[in-house]
Formats: sequence, C-alpha cells, structure tokens
Amino acid sequence: MQEDKKTYGTEDGAISVSDAEIDANVQSGENHIETPGEENKLAEEDNKLTEENNKHAEIDTNIQSGGLEEDILDSVVITQEDAMEDISDSLRLQVQQQLEDQKKDQLLEDKKSKRKKRLKKALIITGSILACLLILILLLVGTKGGRNLLYKLAGNYISGQVNNDDDTPIDPVTVPDDNTGNEQVQTPPDDQTPQSNVAAPRSETYVTNYLIFGIEEIEGASNTDSMMIASINTRDKTVKLTSLMRDTYIILDGNPTKLNAVYARDGADKLVSVTEQNYHIKLDGYAHINFSSFEKIIDRLGGISIELGTKEANYLNHTNYISNPANRNVHAGWNVLNGNQALGYCRVRRVATLGGVSDDYGRTLRQRRVLTAIFDKYKSKGLLNLIPIMNDCLGYVYTDLTSSQFENGLEAIVENGISTMETIRIPEDGAFEYYKDYNGVNDPLVLDWDKNLKALYQFIFLDTEEQAQQNLAAYKN
Repeated sequence: MQEDKKTYGTEDGAISVSDAEIDANVQSGENHIETPGEENKLAEEDNKLTEENNKHAEIDTNIQSGGLEEDILDSVVITQEDAMEDISDSLRLQVQQQLEDQKKDQLLEDKKSKRKKRLKKALIITGSILACLLILILLLVGTKGGRNLLYKLAGNYISGQVNNDDDTPIDPVTVPDDNTGNEQVQTPPDDQTPQSNVAAPRSETYVTNYLIFGIEEIEGASNTDSMMIASINTRDKTVKLTSLMRDTYIILDGNPTKLNAVYARDGADKLVSVTEQNYHIKLDGYAHINFSSFEKIIDRLGGISIELGTKEANYLNHTNYISNPANRNVHAGWNVLNGNQALGYCRVRRVATLGGVSDDYGRTLRQRRVLTAIFDKYKSKGLLNLIPIMNDCLGYVYTDLTSSQFENGLEAIVENGISTMETIRIPEDGAFEYYKDYNGVNDPLVLDWDKNLKALYQFIFLDTEEQAQQNLAAYKN
C-alpha cells in the first residue's frame, strides 16, 4: 500500500515528504529535513574542513619532523639578533649621553661653585677695604687732626707740582708803552734796598693776601699786563680780587715810573715790595703765569662762559687780539671761550665792555670777569675731574709759596666753606687823575692814595669808613 506524501515549498523548490519520514526524523533527533541545496552546501563545507585539517596535520608533521625550511628559521634568528643589537646600541648611546650630560652638569656646577667662592672672597676683601677706607675717611675728614693731615698732604703735593720762581730780573729791558707806542729803556739803580723809614704794611690774622700777575713776553720785554691782589678772608668767608691798574704812577727808588715796569726791571720780589709800600698791605707771597700758560689753563678747563656785548664781539672778530684767525667767531651774548679767545678778551681796552666800561678800566674789569669765570668753572668740577685738571695746570704756575702756605690756604678755604668771590678795582672812579705826561712818564694814572687805600681797607679788611681812616693813619706813619 502506497503512503500518501505531502508537498512543501522551500527556497530550493517543492519537496514531498510522507508522514512516516517526518516521524522517523523526529525520533532520530533531527529537527529539519535536508533539502538538495543544503546537502550541497554541507558537502562543500565538509571538503573545506577536510582540507584545513590536512594542512594543519601537515604542519604538525613538519614541525615534529623538523621540516621547516632552514633559510626561514635563519632569517627569523638573524632578524632577532639585529633587533637586539640595535636595542643594545641604542641603550649604550643613551647611557653614554646621559653620563656625558651628567659630567657636563657637574663641571658647570663646579665652575659655578668656584665662581661663587671667588666672588664671595672678593666681596669680603672689597668690603674690608671699603670699611677700612670709610673708617680712615671718617678719621681724616671727621676730625680736625685728620683734616690737617689731608691739608698737609695736599700742600706738599701742590708745592711739588708748581714751579719755584728763582726771581731773576731781566737787565736791562725795553718796556713798550701801550698807550703811545714809544719805548722807555730802564736800567736798575745801584741801590734797590727799600727805604728804612717806610711803615710796615697792614696785616690781619683773618686775611691772607697774595699778589698774582700775568706776564706779557713780547720781543724780550716782560711786562706785567695784569696785576691783582687775591685775598682770603675768613671773617666774611670770601675770596676777594683787587685789580691794580698797570699804569699807576709810582716812585721807584727815587725815579718816577709805572707799576707795570717794576717786574721787568727788578723781578717779582721787588714788585711785591713796591706793592706793599704803596698800598700799605702785607702780601704773603706771589704767583704768576705767562700768556701761553693762561691759554692752556683755560683749554684744560674746557673753556669758560663769558657774556659779550655787540661791540666787543665785532671788535674781537675783526682785530688781532684773538691771535688765531680760526677763533675769531665769537658773538654777542654768552660764549664758551677757549684759551686763545679768553686771552684776547682780557687784553681788549679800546672798546667798552658789556656795561659800558672803557679803556684800561674796561680791561681790568674783563680780567676780573675771566678769573671769576675760572673760579666758577673749578667749583663746578667734581673732585675726580678736578684732581687731574689741577695736576696739569699747576705746572704752568710760578710762585714763591711754600708747602705750608698752600696747606694753610687750603685749610682756610675748606674749614670756612669759602665759595664766594668778590672783585674791586683800585683806583676807584673819581679817585685818580689821568695825565698825558707826568714827570716824564707817558699816560700815567696819578692816584689819590688816601681815598683809594681807605676803599681798599674797607674791601679787604671789612673796615668801616671810620676804621679805615684810623688804620690808614696808623700804617702810613
């Protein structure tokens, strides 16, 4: 008896299955019925699995039998050795670099440490020196005895730098007269001893006086072109400059002449003596320079500030008072004059000064203005700059002052804080007469000595008019 079969639709087509086949599959644990397509897939998968198993089996067999190719194994071993060598070289280089860096760091640290030690040692030494210097300065500057030591050292230094004047007069000399152009030949008299009946000149403990003058050396003549009395007054704490007119009429050893002829004939000592006798004032010493040295001193200071009037500036630019034509370029107003220009300015007398002072009176005013400008320029310099300037300039000065006199002068200025300069001219206006010729002397200034000496005493010694009159009477007799 034939069994009925049922037809089912699948992805691979329709199949017919009987109930008995279904039951048989259920009983055997199969949960589906294989279609023809599935059977083919399963067969393919079985073949692939079989091939893979065969390959694995072959590999296992080769491994067990040592059948791998030697070149492949060698390649693997060589690659591993190279890698190890590279790693080893890299590590070695890193270690070496690190050691070198550490060595460099240590050397740098050692240098820093040594530098710090040296610096510390230098600071200790420097500090000790500065402390000693500070203590020394305090002892020297802070005590009278210490300052006296400094004054003594400075006095000795200055004395060693200046030129000691031998006071050798020129004999005989030709003295040109600036006003007429005529020449006067003067011969020293046999007896140059001051008159014994002349009263002692006036001196006071609070005043020190020095005669300072500039020498014009032309064609063998040595005239004192400018003369001043420099006074240090510790009572009013000033330096005072008194210009003495060079054409002042005097009697020299019984002979009429001018004040500026004394040095050329008899030298500096005689000029000091004659000045003391005529002005009745004690001079403690003298100093002088010539025109060339004057220029060098101004230049070493870096020039001086001088205010010029229009007439002065034009005159200086169109005459030979400024000897170097390249320097004839001054102008009205304030100028910084170099040495050559300042010398020319000091010598001008044929044109009025700024302020209207003419002739020799204008020239002495210009000279006082220049010395005041020099004084101010010195004050403006710091100590470190002033020391080398003084060292250079002192060599141009000729003097009879001793080291102790320099010492005393420095002490008077510093201890009293003197920083002010005052000026005056003798003769005063209205206290002299000008003559074209007087007792055979051309163009002298004949002074009213009483009026001028009273003015001089009031200026230098700070006398009242009454005191000046009394002192004049005392020192003239």
